Amino acid sequence: MTSTAIAAAVPPPTALPVPRVRETDNRAAYVSFGLAYVLGHGAAAVSGGGTPWIALPGWLPVTLLGTGLVTGIALATRAALRAQHGADAPDVLSGKLLGAAWIVAFTALFLAITGLTSVLDRPELQDVLWPAGSGLVVGLLYLAEGSVRRNLLHYGLGVWLALVSTAALWFASPGLFWILAVAGGGAYAVAAPLEHRRLRASAP
Repeated sequence: MTSTAIAAAVPPPTALPVPRVRETDNRAAYVSFGLAYVLGHGAAAVSGGGTPWIALPGWLPVTLLGTGLVTGIALATRAALRAQHGADAPDVLSGKLLGAAWIVAFTALFLAITGLTSVLDRPELQDVLWPAGSGLVVGLLYLAEGSVRRNLLHYGLGVWLALVSTAALWFASPGLFWILAVAGGGAYAVAAPLEHRRLRASAP
C-alpha cells in the first residue's frame, strides 16, 4: 500500500473536548444586592437626620441591608460554582480563591471598623463606616472577579461601587445613605439587564 492509501485508511484523531468555564450568571445576585442598597440604605435615608421623613426602628435598615447582602453573597457563590462545572483544575482553583476572598475581606473589614471605633471611643462611626466600607469591599472584589473572568460589566460595576461608596463619606447622614441607595442601587438596576444581554451575546 502506498503512503497515500495508508493515510486514507487511518481515521483522523478525534479532538478531545477542552474544559471551559461557563459564563457566571450574576443576575440574581445583582437583584439581591440592588434591593439591599435600595431598601436598606433607603430606609436609613428616610429615617435619618434631624427631620426624618418616616420614623423607623433603628434595627430595620440594618436588617434589610444585611439580609440582602447575605442573600446576594449566597447567590453569587452558587452562580460561581455552577459556572465551574466541567472546568479544569486551574479555573476551579481560581474560583475557590475568589470565594474565600469574600470571607477574608469582610472579616478584615469587621476587625478594622470595630478596632478603629474602639480605639477612638466613637462607636457611632460604625453607622457610616459599615455602609461605606461594605460597598468598598464589594467593589474591590468585583474588580478582582471581573479581571479573572474577563467580565467587563462586573469590573465596571466594581469601579463604580468602590468610588461611590468612598465618595459618600464626604456627606453627612442622611446624605450618605441617599447616595448609596440611589447611586449604588441604581447601578445594580442597570447592571442586571446588561448582564442578561451579555449572557445572550456570549451564548454559543
